[in-house]
Amino acid sequence: MAHWFRRRARRIEAPRLRPRSEDLATPRLDLHEFTPPVGEFLGRAAYVQLMLFENLSRAVSTAPTTAAKAAIGRAAEISIAKHRALADEITRSGGTVAEAMEPYTAAVDEFERTTRGADWFETLLGCYLTSGFLEDFFARLAVGLPAGERERVAAIFASADEEPLLAEQLRLAIADNARLASRLAMWGRRLVGDTMLVARSALGLDHGGSSAEHRAEPVFTELIAAHTRRMDALGLTA
Repeated sequence: MAHWFRRRARRIEAPRLRPRSEDLATPRLDLHEFTPPVGEFLGRAAYVQLMLFENLSRAVSTAPTTAAKAAIGRAAEISIAKHRALADEITRSGGTVAEAMEPYTAAVDEFERTTRGADWFETLLGCYLTSGFLEDFFARLAVGLPAGERERVAAIFASADEEPLLAEQLRLAIADNARLASRLAMWGRRLVGDTMLVARSALGLDHGGSSAEHRAEPVFTELIAAHTRRMDALGLTA
């Protein structure tokens, strides 16, 4: 998988952030074989979403302007609503929310620590990139869930999208200080590797050998392409 991290994407001349619903509407690779049992999927996805909300809350508390606080606060509301919806699915399936999430807390908390930005700008970029990557990933992985859960989880991730709110604040920050661009581009390139490892852990590839790695490679190729589009939307080199 190391060669994915080194791949340089083609620059897009006229960057434009595509709504996540547009991405999810296109045909996707069949991930049925990688989808874990319902309880495992929901517990991991719910805790990841809670971590994303916590990161957004941190960005709200350190935002430099009232307008930024309001915009990121709205994004945090969208994120916690997704967590609550996933938690409701855990309860619906007969599980306990805290118990379902507990097996994944250590790894996800470590990811949060290693990807915590040095300042507000890096924190916000991390929120923008990691939430987009991981929410896209879980939306695609849900294809192997039983029909009822699959439809409800798909609806959760196809609901309101926090990306445009975060992207706009990042664009404003970069426009106000052009020197930010190179630093944020480097930070974004670092984030993708750590975020891929979180997604990879949900696929159980360690037990599938090289054949499973090969079958999963196109999944990460698509996710990296979406990551590149998010970077391009800010005028950053992925």
